[in-house]
Amino acid sequence: MTYKDKKMAVLDLLRLEKEAVSLKTLLQKLGEGFAERTVRRWLSELETDELVEKQGQKRGTKYKIRMQSNHSIEGFQEKNRKVIEQVQRPLYERMPVSYKDKWVQFYIPNKSYYIPKNFRLKLKKLGARKNQDAPAGTYAHQVFERLLIDLSYNSSRLEGNTYSLLETKKLLLEGKGVEGKLDEEKTMILNHKEAIRFLVDSAPRLEVTNQTICTVHYLLSDGLIETAYSGKIRDHGVRIGGSTYIPIENPKRLEFQLTQVTEKASLIEDPFEQSLFLLVHLSYLQAFTDVNKRAARLCANIPLIKNNLVPLSFNDVKTEDYTSAIIAIYEYQDTNPLLDLYQFSYQRACVMYDSTIEAISFDEVRVRYRQQRWELIREVITQKMAGKELQDYIKSYALKNIKDEDGEAFCEDALEDLEEMDQARIAGLGVTPQQLKAWMELQ
Repeated sequence: MTYKDKKMAVLDLLRLEKEAVSLKTLLQKLGEGFAERTVRRWLSELETDELVEKQGQKRGTKYKIRMQSNHSIEGFQEKNRKVIEQVQRPLYERMPVSYKDKWVQFYIPNKSYYIPKNFRLKLKKLGARKNQDAPAGTYAHQVFERLLIDLSYNSSRLEGNTYSLLETKKLLLEGKGVEGKLDEEKTMILNHKEAIRFLVDSAPRLEVTNQTICTVHYLLSDGLIETAYSGKIRDHGVRIGGSTYIPIENPKRLEFQLTQVTEKASLIEDPFEQSLFLLVHLSYLQAFTDVNKRAARLCANIPLIKNNLVPLSFNDVKTEDYTSAIIAIYEYQDTNPLLDLYQFSYQRACVMYDSTIEAISFDEVRVRYRQQRWELIREVITQKMAGKELQDYIKSYALKNIKDEDGEAFCEDALEDLEEMDQARIAGLGVTPQQLKAWMELQ
């Protein structure tokens, strides 16, 4: 386990604890390989970063995850509590409501805003990193492992998945599922892995379109719903549990509204406004038979990933809070409760990802020549190269297209990618599963 992994394991363990724990208890649960002095220093750093709260003194000192006031229903901003109280009333006290076309229709990109200017500036200050001018997706590649674990875990948790954070990590990184858990839970998490990988790897050419949304939905829903509806707009009605909201049923109207949403979203210049707009309207439209909110959460990360901003993982957001905020959108078209949670979670994510990036190195050659590496890999697979021909082609390509000082590292990256190539890695390469299979049979 690396330095980075160990430090984050301390934070992960505290996030699983319902009560504050002592350093002694924490060390016992962490197991071998964790020095007391080092863990104590990490706890001090996490306390400075406002991720961990220290309670008591000397031998009575205990630690717990630091929570902010707006982490619970009672903690929504005062102006938003009234709508939360409204959506928590019994269903029979709430009037049925249908989809409001004019809500999207009246939104004017770069003139209408769900996030006030001062909040947008604050989010930009929090989320901006030094490599904002680097190729799209550079920062997400740097923190990919952390993003993969946190977003998969939290997005699944908000849907009732019972995998713990550590169980999710083992499943994603080691392929180890948990006996006694439902197969659907395992599939849900693994589907997040494929969808997140697609967003990060496709970042330089990723656009907000119906096709992109449908691709994300397909990757998230594969094996969880009928194949005919995976990545396809539904042709039947759906109902929302716990809400009086009745979504659109006509498939042509659904497709038209999805186009309205993606076209307006694509014109929004501020990445945070675009992110929240996608989160709100993809959740509200319910264009698919299921897995709508999951698709909305991942698509909300598209502008953040493309602009090399800290991604949104929805960490530390309570399920009941999120549900209430989404129902406020369904029944009142009120985005403010969800904005509360968005800001709260994003602030915590920024601190957490800073802790991650401090402990890892950055492969500049891999990022700088990503497009060339993908082009080379596509050519190797589609032309069925193997053995000496493959080796010679990589060297020849590097000599023609890569700076001399970066050539060796580029060749190593390309060979490593080819050795690890499988069907999950061909998204966006322009390679079909059949072409990959034919190439792999030659290796």
